[in-house]
Amino acid sequence: MDPINILIALNIVVTFAANVSGAKKGVKDKVAVFRDKPKTYLQTLPLAISTINLLILILAVFQIGTLAYEEKYFSIRVTALVVYLIFSWFQIWAYKTLGDYYSQEIAVRKEHKIISTGPYKLIRHPQYLSQIIVDIAGAVATLSFILLPLAIIQIPFLILRAKEEEKLFAKYLHNDFNAYKEKSGFMLPFIG
Repeated sequence: MDPINILIALNIVVTFAANVSGAKKGVKDKVAVFRDKPKTYLQTLPLAISTINLLILILAVFQIGTLAYEEKYFSIRVTALVVYLIFSWFQIWAYKTLGDYYSQEIAVRKEHKIISTGPYKLIRHPQYLSQIIVDIAGAVATLSFILLPLAIIQIPFLILRAKEEEKLFAKYLHNDFNAYKEKSGFMLPFIG
């Protein structure tokens, strides 16, 4: 197997193990008490696309749906691998930073507060930014011609999901959220 693909496969296994606590938290959220949890396609569609992207990445590791691995692509693939590894762990850092406020749902808990530490100090949606970068970098690292278009299609849905979350925060945590919003970027530092 290709060494880049081996590193991606190992990272998938290790990050999956690191994400188990988040999955357990998601199950607990099914019985959690929320102030508001809007019924919208944005609750499920971006998560479904992310899951499909992960499955396609796993297939790409086995060179299913990829271009031929030629020497001329090696430096691009290595660069994409490094970006993929960095942002897959950045994403885990982001959800771990949320602690009890992490949820797979777009929702505001009864006793919710704004988290503005760790990666949330500079940007409000590091998880979504990471998901976008991880999927695109994974596609480039494996040369997956199936994953790349799906990763690009996913971008507007993640942006819409982030904006839906912000509507809830503005509604229920108005003063705290506005103060936080002034100090942080939407998905990039100092922008929006």
